[in-house]
Amino acid sequence: MTVKNFSLFLALRYLLPKRLFLLVITLISIVGVACAIALLIVVMAVMTGFERELQRKVIGFEPHVIVTNSGVLEDWPELMTHAQKLPDVKAVAPFVQGPVIVEFQNRRMAPKIRGVDPEMEEQVVALRPFIIAGDYDLDGNKVILGSDLARTLGAGVGDTISVFSPGNLEGVLQELDRIEKEGDKPDATALKQMILPTDLEVSGIFESGRYLYDSDYLIVPLHIGQELYNLGGFVHGLAIKANDPYQAKTVKDELEAILEPPDYALTWIDLNRQMFDAIRTERNVMFMILTIAIVVAAFCIMNTQITTTVQKTRDIGVMKALGARSSQIIGIFFIQGVIIGVFGTIFGLCFGVGFVLIRNDFSRFLSEVFGLEVFPPSIYQFSEIPAEIVPQDVAIICGSAFVICSLAALIPAWVASRLDPVKALRYE
Repeated sequence: MTVKNFSLFLALRYLLPKRLFLLVITLISIVGVACAIALLIVVMAVMTGFERELQRKVIGFEPHVIVTNSGVLEDWPELMTHAQKLPDVKAVAPFVQGPVIVEFQNRRMAPKIRGVDPEMEEQVVALRPFIIAGDYDLDGNKVILGSDLARTLGAGVGDTISVFSPGNLEGVLQELDRIEKEGDKPDATALKQMILPTDLEVSGIFESGRYLYDSDYLIVPLHIGQELYNLGGFVHGLAIKANDPYQAKTVKDELEAILEPPDYALTWIDLNRQMFDAIRTERNVMFMILTIAIVVAAFCIMNTQITTTVQKTRDIGVMKALGARSSQIIGIFFIQGVIIGVFGTIFGLCFGVGFVLIRNDFSRFLSEVFGLEVFPPSIYQFSEIPAEIVPQDVAIICGSAFVICSLAALIPAWVASRLDPVKALRYE
């Protein structure tokens, strides 16, 4: 029997001992490693999926770059012409965006409107695929509501909603100031006319899959947005689609070369930087914290090996007395720890990947049976738990776990190889 086969044979023999106690602690070590790896795989997959799905939702519903300022864009046609000539720009569209008050059947909400030119906006942000009811129709006094906003208001396709704008309030305040200065009698009819809402017919309902958009946005024609905010022919900004959304920074740099203050450009990353940075930081912190769980599992392996070493002290003494080398003794207990690490890694990988695949079914089960909402859409902005398994992340997790477990097994193996055969034979 070769040195390698000798160490492997005894390692396997010690893994299936006659004593139930040793077998139980070996199984506990394997389960500990498996649970730690599975937990790390699930958490990293969900965090990665959350970040990438959020990016896809943002890219799918928001322009890649916007040009705006603190007020309104007065020279937007000229800026639009310049932007369309840039090599990395695919399409440009004007927009009006801001908060309003919406009323329907005595229900009032304060969402945001986005006034767009339907044809130009479709080239920048394809809204048509998000329509789940009605049509993508923004002719005349039409409006498209987010699905959660429509559900909250109780409005459906064909209903008429009333929209009040801050522009109306500004007009009322200006009229009151004029009356106060000139001493005229208040004209109730004129003031009432100023605060009358704009009635819009619901032509469609969209659902982007992100709660923030679906509960807080309504899409209106550009002229309606301009009327609500008393902008005349001006707009709040320009929405720009880049050839590559991940190269939006290049488009921003090109635009800043032609923009003059107070105009400025922002990418979709700039608009959501705080959120993406928070997710990335949380992901890194979770990786470090859960790696500690693997280290704890490695200590379980070390404990198992130390226990086995103590139990096999006389065997070690006999083997060394018969001429077994220290490398052979190290090999026995090191291979034993490696095997525990391998099985723990395999089981953890299978369990982790499997749980990622059934995550939404498990979440629905908890919700239906126990009433426990694991992933509230109103908080996380997704209707389901996103997850994406990245092979590189899985390889790092499994590789790191295997190395940590192997190192944990090496220490007791080295201690076992240093036993004096005479003292070992005297054991008990």
